[in-house]
Amino acid sequence: MSLSLKHQLSKLIVVGDRVLIKPQKPEERTKSGLLLPPGLIDEEKVMKGYVMKTGPGYALPVPVEDESWKPQEDRVKYLPLQAQEGDLAIFLLNGATQIKYADQKYYIVPQAAILLLEREEDL
Repeated sequence: MSLSLKHQLSKLIVVGDRVLIKPQKPEERTKSGLLLPPGLIDEEKVMKGYVMKTGPGYALPVPVEDESWKPQEDRVKYLPLQAQEGDLAIFLLNGATQIKYADQKYYIVPQAAILLLEREEDL
């Protein structure tokens, strides 16, 4: 990822349980070499792409207390998402919202629409 794109993405804040995914270019040919028409490629129900940013996670219910002395950031707790930046995600297109940002196509996907994650682990 280029440095300017990474800088532009740093301005974005992903909210809640959402994940920002940059889609991989879909296969234009079958394994046997047949060229797929663009309409068929666009009708895919499952897509894959790389996780660029994630939201903080699921907000956990916090008991309502009148503790004005407590700092604001201590009042909200989140259950973190499984998806992490750099993961390859396979997700349902039906649950995703397509956006265009900095001349790139992205999908905003709720974690519930992600079917599988592939992560490169440093051993």
